[in-house]
Amino acid sequence: MGSNEQTGHLRKSHKQIEDSQQRLGKLVSDGSQLVTNIQIASDAREMRRRAEEDELKRLRQEKLNTEAKTSLEKFEEITKKWTQNKPRQAAHELWVVLNSQQQLCAHLIEEKNWLVGELQKELKRKDEQYVKDLKRQGEDIDLLVERMEEQVRSLTKAYRQELLQIEKAFELERTKLLNVHVKKWEQGMQSRRDKELEGLMNRMKKVEEYEHQLKQLRVQDGEEYNRVKIKQETEVQLLQQQLQQMKATYQLNQEKLEYNFQVLKKRDEENTITKSQQKRKITRLQDVLNNLKLKQAKQIKQYKEENQSLADDYMRIVEQYKDLQKKMWHFDVVETKMFEDIWLMNEEEVKKLMQKALEADRIIQEQQLGLPWEAPNLWFMDNVGPLVAKPKTQKSATKLAQEVMSSTGQDVLGGSHHETHQTERFSVQTIKHVLELLCDESGFLIEDKVVRLLSPLDKDEQSLIKLDSIFGALGIEVEDDVYKLVDFFQKYKQEQIRSEKDKVEMREPSNIGNPVESQSAPSTGDLVHSNDVLTALKAFVKEIQKPREKMAHGPVEERDNSEDAAYWAAIAQVIPDSRLRVWDALESALEKYYNILNRRSELITETSSLRQQNTELSSLLHQYMNSKINSELEIPPTQMMQVEYSHS
Repeated sequence: MGSNEQTGHLRKSHKQIEDSQQRLGKLVSDGSQLVTNIQIASDAREMRRRAEEDELKRLRQEKLNTEAKTSLEKFEEITKKWTQNKPRQAAHELWVVLNSQQQLCAHLIEEKNWLVGELQKELKRKDEQYVKDLKRQGEDIDLLVERMEEQVRSLTKAYRQELLQIEKAFELERTKLLNVHVKKWEQGMQSRRDKELEGLMNRMKKVEEYEHQLKQLRVQDGEEYNRVKIKQETEVQLLQQQLQQMKATYQLNQEKLEYNFQVLKKRDEENTITKSQQKRKITRLQDVLNNLKLKQAKQIKQYKEENQSLADDYMRIVEQYKDLQKKMWHFDVVETKMFEDIWLMNEEEVKKLMQKALEADRIIQEQQLGLPWEAPNLWFMDNVGPLVAKPKTQKSATKLAQEVMSSTGQDVLGGSHHETHQTERFSVQTIKHVLELLCDESGFLIEDKVVRLLSPLDKDEQSLIKLDSIFGALGIEVEDDVYKLVDFFQKYKQEQIRSEKDKVEMREPSNIGNPVESQSAPSTGDLVHSNDVLTALKAFVKEIQKPREKMAHGPVEERDNSEDAAYWAAIAQVIPDSRLRVWDALESALEKYYNILNRRSELITETSSLRQQNTELSSLLHQYMNSKINSELEIPPTQMMQVEYSHS
């Protein structure tokens, strides 16, 4: 029922909105019609004025045509009288003819003047009509503005009234909806109270059940405690027996140590005798040492001087080398920039010429030959600047680690340590052993939160994630870096073995027979010992940073120009030879057509010149024939021409 009431209220508000829209639309339509009536009346007047103007123009044209025809007839009549009158001897007859001719000319001029006056009056009337039209248009515009302002005021007032009506309708709907929802809210709150009371009763029942379960658990835990207590007492008795056995063992070891002490004491007495002998030997060798120290001081002084001189030379050579490197870098950069600029300039010019050639080919194909034109493959248009060789792709260090950790065979992997060095090859087992050493000894490079997240994973997944973090900390990115690390660990182990041999050779054989056991030498395997992994990593990081710094600050790398010739050849050969042969044939045909057009132009110019000469001769002949001197001659030229025409 509440939803039906809400729908009814909504329909009432919507009906109010629709009624308001209809009333406002009608008001806007009436206002627009009231405003456009002025424009319609103005357009009607303009159409009527144009119709009247067309009629006047037609009448004026007819009048002009009639007057021109009449004037032409009168002019021909006057002209004929000049040519028809025969030469008279009496001056009186000539005066009469001349007077009649003057009267006809005056009458013709008077008609012309009357027509000019009529046209001037019509022009003046048009000016006055134009001023009146401007005044009427100003009045229409003022009336239009006044009606528009009145319409805006009335629309504003109507919109405000309709808006108030709509707001009242929505306010009534809001009040009714609020009452309906308040009733629903009270009903919901009452149902919620009932459910809370029911939940409280259920909770009390569960608490009683849990207390009963706790009592049972206390009894069970008491029994379990007694069993554990008996078991622990039994284990304590066993540990006491073991303690007695260990005391007996310690007593036996103490007696062995006392025996060894007596033996060592005996050896100490023997060493005392040997010590006195060594003292005498030391005294003798002390003199030799003093002489050697004097020689050493002289040599040290000499070596210091030589070292200082060499150091100065070295510093001077280093400065010269640095200056030379800077100059080389500067010249490389300048030459590279100049090469790029020249390349870009030539490339831009060539591409413009190529576009012109393609446009000319398209025009020739479509306009001259009437054939469809297809654009060629312009793969080189996307390139801007010198060609750059694509870098060789390598596997990432993490991908290599994943392959190695998942492998169980003895496959051999290879990686180039440097572009100019030979390729080193390592077994999968060796690389796997190095990666396991990194995981075990480089845990400090992994964040604590990462270590906590790795605990639920298996060993291989933990190792891969640890290696990813360690690679990121050490700057190891691609597979070649991993091969460099394996090679460095092998060489580092070899260096350790070599240094240990040197120490053993330099050690005096005085400790032979010492009962105390000496420390064992490090393992002679292929890889570094686990205790030396951190030291080796520090050395590796320093060594791997040097070539990267050289690459960052060294001379510019030489560019691969193997594809330059093909690139420029492709641009130069964008128009095929078959199309060029068509161009040649079309060029020869167009040259012939051009020669024909030139000859035609010369003939047209010559014809125009002859026509102009003919016109000038006709004008001179007409002037000569109409000259007044002909009437004074006894035999005018016209009679001679008539005679010639009659004979001919």
